[in-house]
This record gives sequence, C-alpha cells and structure tokens, in this order.
Amino acid sequence: MESRIQYIFLGRMCRAFGTLCLLLILMPQSIQAATPQELELEPLVVREPDRRDVDVDKLDTENFQIGGFAGLLNVEDFGTNLVYGIRATYHVTEGLFVEGNYALSELGQTSFELLSGGATLLTDDQRDLTYYNLSIGYALLPGESFIGSRWAIKGRLYFLVGAGATDFGGDQRFTINGGVGYELYLTDWLAMHVAARDHVFSTDLLGTSKTVHNVEFTGGLSVYF
Repeated sequence: MESRIQYIFLGRMCRAFGTLCLLLILMPQSIQAATPQELELEPLVVREPDRRDVDVDKLDTENFQIGGFAGLLNVEDFGTNLVYGIRATYHVTEGLFVEGNYALSELGQTSFELLSGGATLLTDDQRDLTYYNLSIGYALLPGESFIGSRWAIKGRLYFLVGAGATDFGGDQRFTINGGVGYELYLTDWLAMHVAARDHVFSTDLLGTSKTVHNVEFTGGLSVYF
C-alpha cells in the first residue's frame, strides 16, 4: 500500500517539475525588455484657461479741459438758489492743475424782507449774482468706481483753493474759495465732476460788516481737447 502511495506522489512531483521547466523555457520568449522609445512618456498637455477680452480706455494726452456745471449756492442771508456756470482747466502735471470758473445765480429774499411785509433791500437787477475765480488744484487718490460687475470707471479725488470776486447788490467783493471734488472719466475725452466749495467774502449789505461763508454743491461735464 505504501509503495502505491509513493508511486502516485512521485508521479505528481515529476509532472510538476516538468511543468516548471517548461515555464522557465517559455518565459524569456514572452518577456522582453522595454526599449527606450517605449519608456518615453507622452508629453504633458497644459490647457490654457479661457480669458475674456478686456477693453482698456487710454486717456487722451490733451492738457486742456472745458465744461459746464450747475447746482445749488447758499448765500448767507439770501437762502439757497440755483447756480450754473462754465469751467476751464489746464493740467500742469498729472496731479497739479489750474482752474478758472465763471458762474451766475439769482438771489432770493432775506429773512428781513420776508418778515417786513414788503420792504426791499435790493432791486431785481441787484439780486443777480456773478462770480469768477482762479484756483489751484491737486488730484489725490486715483482709483476706480464700479457700476455692477462689468463696468469700472476711472476717477480721482481732488482738492483746490483759489481767489476771485463775487458781484451782487451793486458791489464787488474779493472772494476766497476752497473745496473738494471728484472726477469720473466716462470716456477717453469726457469727464463728469461733482464738487463742494465754500466761497468766503466780507459784506456790509445788511448794515453790519461781517465775513460770510457761502457753500456751493455742483455737478457737471467737461471735455478734454
């Protein structure tokens, strides 16, 4: 019995050994070394992101600017009235500029005239106010103002101070002015302005000499040329 088992075991061992030898003979034929060309990697493809076209307006290089403005002028003792005028500017440098203004307004009645029941201090012609001045300004804090998510408008904040004259009530008064404004460049040649100024002069129109502050708020458009 033991001889039969040993015979079967040896037979299986021989078959396994023969199979292993056959595999060792066939493996070198089926396994080949990779060539250098096969080892080369495919080139890396980098996809460029989609970029949107952005139009950037280039401001004109002209140094002269002219435009008009309108707003409200509060003249002490005469209330708040409409004012309108013209503005001319020469840009000395990118930040420094010289500006001239000429404006008109028509004054209302004083509190004395309203309470007196008919007394008048000025004739209709004397209520016509005109002023002109020459100011030096400097622009600060250039930046952008955003309208929605697609529009960005260039702009800058500026300060100015100057002197001139104010004419009403039959007299001309030396006037100092100062203020602040903001300019928006709507196109490469068109700009919008908003400004606040204080016109300071001395007057004795109501019998007592005093220095008055007359605040003005205006907005307007101007063109470069």
